Amino acid sequence: QVQLAESGGGLVQAGGSLRLSCTGPGTTFRTSAMAWFRQAPGKEREKVASINWSGSTTYYADSVKGRFTISRNNAKNTMYLQMNSLKDEDTAVYYCNRNFSRMSWGQGTQVTVSS
Repeated sequence: QVQLAESGGGLVQAGGSLRLSCTGPGTTFRTSAMAWFRQAPGKEREKVASINWSGSTTYYADSVKGRFTISRNNAKNTMYLQMNSLKDEDTAVYYCNRNFSRMSWGQGTQVTVSS
């Protein structure tokens, strides 16, 4: 079964940084707009960033703007989320998926920010 796979999460102190990675299927992944989502306990899943197929256009939620950077390397079927200046409220499970016509969700990667 094809599955999106997130990695790179962990426990980090407030103000620290993490880089998340997302890998997926070949051709479909490389030609699709993609996005990062997160879900904290008791909250709805929210989109935090998205990127078009080539990486030339990006979008960020207001809550992460200026701190997170989304990027992709289509040759490696990989998307990244560089997270800097992490805050307690960034604690969540982070998922990747296509920005449109979602694929099956992966398991996500846990990011925990401690203060």
